[in-house]
Amino acid sequence: MIKVSFYQTKSENLSINILFEIVKQHLPGSIRFSTEYFSYSDGSLPARIHDIASVAVKSRKQINHIIGDFNYASLLMPGTSTILTIHDLYRFYVQKTSPFKLFLFKWLWLRLPIYRVSVVTAVSQCTKNEILKYTKCHPDKIRVIYNCIWPDFKPVSKIFNKAKPVLLQVGTRQNKNLDRIIQAIDGISCKLDIIGEPEGETLRLLEQYKIDYSWAKNLSKAAVVEKYNDCDMLVFVSTFEGFGMPIIEANAVERAVVTSNLSAMPEIAGNSACLVDPFNIASIRQGIKKVIEDDAYREGLVAAGRKNKLRFEASTIANQYAQLYKEVASRDKNHLKD
Repeated sequence: MIKVSFYQTKSENLSINILFEIVKQHLPGSIRFSTEYFSYSDGSLPARIHDIASVAVKSRKQINHIIGDFNYASLLMPGTSTILTIHDLYRFYVQKTSPFKLFLFKWLWLRLPIYRVSVVTAVSQCTKNEILKYTKCHPDKIRVIYNCIWPDFKPVSKIFNKAKPVLLQVGTRQNKNLDRIIQAIDGISCKLDIIGEPEGETLRLLEQYKIDYSWAKNLSKAAVVEKYNDCDMLVFVSTFEGFGMPIIEANAVERAVVTSNLSAMPEIAGNSACLVDPFNIASIRQGIKKVIEDDAYREGLVAAGRKNKLRFEASTIANQYAQLYKEVASRDKNHLKD
């Protein structure tokens, strides 16, 4: 029997937590797991120090898997039995991050935690490459294990509305590239359905280009699934993603996908999406129009999505983590024995 303790926040709606709850449910019976929660709510330095100290006491005689955005918690954990999952390095691409904060992030969130732990898992080869870019970590220390699909996303048949398709856009952060999408669909008969709240400049563009749109935020898991079921296609042309969950979610409900030709998105989409240049409005527009107008092409993307989603089934991903836990346990028998 192998004991694994997962370290995460208490947020039930955080996508990271939801995905790992699914992984936990599919782990074999030889893995006995528990969950430890980070207590801080304000993100202050004293609260973070409290978290580091508290997990240091709890992290003995077991494998520790940090799955939340709290890499620094590994600093006082036993390194030989600790695994760290990194989802993306988005902060390196946020333009407003100060040089001092970036320096702290690089050392306290990335380099020192990676140095301390036994194994790092990255959710894509792209994320692994990013980690190697900003650290001196040996490549063999980083394993690529993809995210899994929520079981709630299932095939739902829908006749494609060529006259006025619903284009689903997931997210409104800077990297989600919503402003360019708005300009790209100017003059195309469609409705843009946005998950997230558009900011002032984006709202201005929506009005300027007379886009038929709707938006909603803080949706339940069931409501998000319903958005996918109701749409005709997903438009997800981000400028940066560590993985790109919406791609495989659209694959799972059998909707066509237009996504970016850079970052992790081509890796996750395979041949199941129309790839476009996210920095080129004309390229985005051409991709959207091709999916709308070319029936055979669109159906080919949907068919490819049925195969692509198999790579991300929960049982497959859980088995990969189970094998990793067994490997770490076998390397650290003396520390982990009762």
